[in-house]
Amino acid sequence: MARREKKFPGVSKAIDRHGKSRWRLRRTIKGRKIDCYLDAVYGSEEFRAQYEAAIAEPDERQHRADWRTIGFLIEDYLGSKTFSNLAVETRYAKRLRLDWIRETIGHAHYADLLPRHVATLMDRKGGLEAANRLHKELAQLYKWAAGKHGYTGANPTTAIERHKVESDGFHTWTYEQVGQFRDFYATGTKERLAFELVLGTGAARQDAARMGPLNIRGGVIRYVRGKTGGKVELPLAKLPDLARELSAITDSRDVFVSRLDGKPYTREGFGNWFAQMVQEAGLPTECRVHALRKHGAMRLAEAGATEAQIAAFLGHRSHHEARRYIAAANRQTLASSGLDLLKNLPNLDHGLGKTTLQVAEKKGTKS
Repeated sequence: MARREKKFPGVSKAIDRHGKSRWRLRRTIKGRKIDCYLDAVYGSEEFRAQYEAAIAEPDERQHRADWRTIGFLIEDYLGSKTFSNLAVETRYAKRLRLDWIRETIGHAHYADLLPRHVATLMDRKGGLEAANRLHKELAQLYKWAAGKHGYTGANPTTAIERHKVESDGFHTWTYEQVGQFRDFYATGTKERLAFELVLGTGAARQDAARMGPLNIRGGVIRYVRGKTGGKVELPLAKLPDLARELSAITDSRDVFVSRLDGKPYTREGFGNWFAQMVQEAGLPTECRVHALRKHGAMRLAEAGATEAQIAAFLGHRSHHEARRYIAAANRQTLASSGLDLLKNLPNLDHGLGKTTLQVAEKKGTKS
């Protein structure tokens, strides 16, 4: 019977000087003696990476990413199917955040990162939301290390809590701000068309920037959200403001809102141009594209739309965001109906509704 070839030649169990059982690699390759411990679960991807790094030629090892570093984890994740299966817009934003982590602490060994290091990194990000996103990315990297590379060490993010954010995030346009914008930009202008397109369809900037005549079929405007892949279908008959602006288009174009040279805006380009026209209308800088999208969802919630209806309008697969809009609308309704109860109270300006003096008060008036 032929002898079975060892999967990892030179690897065997050994007891180190602290009395701990570990995997030890002892091997001689082309006269070069290799003697080191492999600190990973036997047979795991991390174990294999350590083994291959140890037996590689010296000049070859210089070009290999150090498997112990955070930079290695990021590169490994970015090259995986898990990352490539994400929506295009999600990958774009996530890569930017991971690139920042790689540039900042990519050289660090993830086994050496402590909770205080996580806290310091969160402080460097500035805003609470940005700090929380950093915390989330680091936590996912440690989960990746454990699941894909057999890492069994501590996860420093578990000892640091994310910041509590009391606000609802982005600003939501008010009805007064909507009216001010419409008063400033007349029907038939490029600015008004872009405004009604976002408000009417709830499209994000990347989706609004690429919508054109081909998105309209049978009186219905359709598009697929770039971020979630959710399909949105809205009848123009129920969007009179948008339908009016679209009917004012007299030329042939690929997209509804384009640059001066006729080419489509990029996501960032559309957002920057929208911010500029908002400023020219005398509105605050917080009146962004996303804030207008939120206004469109909020007005549905105030009209009594269900979670499913709001999620369909936004192109969301989950109803989580829709619940937030409905909760906000319900708070306003409850507060308003609560104030209606005040009309049943007695007039506070006339002795809290008293018609006679108390006995004690009468006694106090005697001389």
